[in-house]
Amino acid sequence: MLREIVLDTETTGLDARKGDRLVEIGCVELLNRIPTGLEFHYFINPERAVPAEAEAIHGLSTAFLADKPVFATIVDEFLAFIGDDQLVIHNATFDINFLNMELERQKRKVIDMSRVVDTLQLARRKHPAGPNTLDGLCKRYGVDNTQRIKHGALMDSLLLAEVYIELLGERQATLVLGERRDTHDGDGNRRARSVATHAARRPAPLPPRISDEQKTAHRTYVETLGASAIWLGYFTRPPE
Repeated sequence: MLREIVLDTETTGLDARKGDRLVEIGCVELLNRIPTGLEFHYFINPERAVPAEAEAIHGLSTAFLADKPVFATIVDEFLAFIGDDQLVIHNATFDINFLNMELERQKRKVIDMSRVVDTLQLARRKHPAGPNTLDGLCKRYGVDNTQRIKHGALMDSLLLAEVYIELLGERQATLVLGERRDTHDGDGNRRARSVATHAARRPAPLPPRISDEQKTAHRTYVETLGASAIWLGYFTRPPE
C-alpha cells in the first residue's frame, strides 16, 4: 500500500531565515494515489505580526491567528500524521525550509528532501513551456479551482492532489475529487472539503452477474420476514 501526503503551507513571508513563520499547514492523505478523505489542517499562531502583503495573499490576519495554537502544541500530531511516508509538495524547498525551521525550534528531526516529490519539478519536466503554477496546472488539466479565491493550505493540497495524479498520468486509477467548498469548524477555522468524491463512471454498465434463480431465492427469503419488511418495497415487479 503506497501512502503519500500532499502538503502545503502558508507563511508570514518568504524567508524562514529572516524570522518569517508558518501560519497554516494543510495535508491530504493518498493511498495508492487515491484521496482517502483523511486530512490534517491547522491555522497556527506565528507569534509575530502578519505583514499586510502576506495577508493579501492568504487572508490570514494577525488578529485571526492570535488565538490559534502555536506550532509547538501541534508538532506531535503533525509528525504522527505524515509518519515516514512520501510528501508531495509544489515548490517543495519553500515549504520544507519553513517546516524544518519550526521542527528545529522544537528540537525535532528535520524532514529530508529525499522523501519529497516536488510537483513543480515534475511539471517543468513535463511542460517546459509552462505555466507551472498551481493555477496554471489546474487550468491545463481541467481541475476546478474556482473556490481558490486566496491561497489556503488545505484547499491547495486538495487541488494539488488532483494535479499530481494528472502529472503522473494515473487519472484512470483514481477517485476524482468533486466540488469543494469552505466550511468553518467550531474554532472558526476555515476547512476546505471534498464533498462529492466518486469513481470515474464506465461508458456502459457491466452486465448483471446475479442469476434469475438467485433473484427468486432472495425474494423468497425476504417474504419470510413479514409484510412490514422494508425490503419488500425494493421489488418493483414479481420475479420472472
